[in-house]
Amino acid sequence: MNEIEASYNTVATDYHALLKDLVGKGVAERMMLMYFGETVPPGPIADLGCGTGRVTSHLAAAGLDVFGIDLSPGMIDVARENYPDLRFEVGSVFNLELKDGELAGALLWYSLVHTPREQLPAAFAEAHRVLQPGGHLIYGYKAGAGTYHLSAAYGHDLDLDVYLQDPADVASLLADAGFEEVATLTHAPEWGEKQPQAYALVRKPLSL
Repeated sequence: MNEIEASYNTVATDYHALLKDLVGKGVAERMMLMYFGETVPPGPIADLGCGTGRVTSHLAAAGLDVFGIDLSPGMIDVARENYPDLRFEVGSVFNLELKDGELAGALLWYSLVHTPREQLPAAFAEAHRVLQPGGHLIYGYKAGAGTYHLSAAYGHDLDLDVYLQDPADVASLLADAGFEEVATLTHAPEWGEKQPQAYALVRKPLSL
């Protein structure tokens, strides 16, 4: 079990209690999720790194065919308990048990905040693999440069690094993975966030 999985197993219940209603607070987050939901082709959508399912549930309530995958069994247990009508599975965004072209859409919604830059291309390539031509990916992340250490959060002691990412660099990595841009948004902190946030909506080209 790696440090990320162990940490989120520990905080799962308190994490959900604190963040379950977060979509209602952030204007930019809500807007980008709506943009994704209204432009993604019909078909199954995977929330990759879904945590306890707050965004999965939000999209399902909007009528999308969405399910969640997360590395942490503890987070998945909480998601299943709170959203019993939705599908949640344990899995890694780097090695998805999904067929090539199986998905119409995918989210990496702050799923890679603990992932060093050199590992991002592998995650983007895996998302590209499981999307059908024309399928959409939306990527949410903390914008900036550098790294900070998370020693405590959600009422627990932790030992995790958080990586800030430059939007221009993210755009380049997504293009290198074979995606084309649909929309990009970077915004100042909202509702007490500590740094700017960014969202990249991209699609797998219809013809490669």
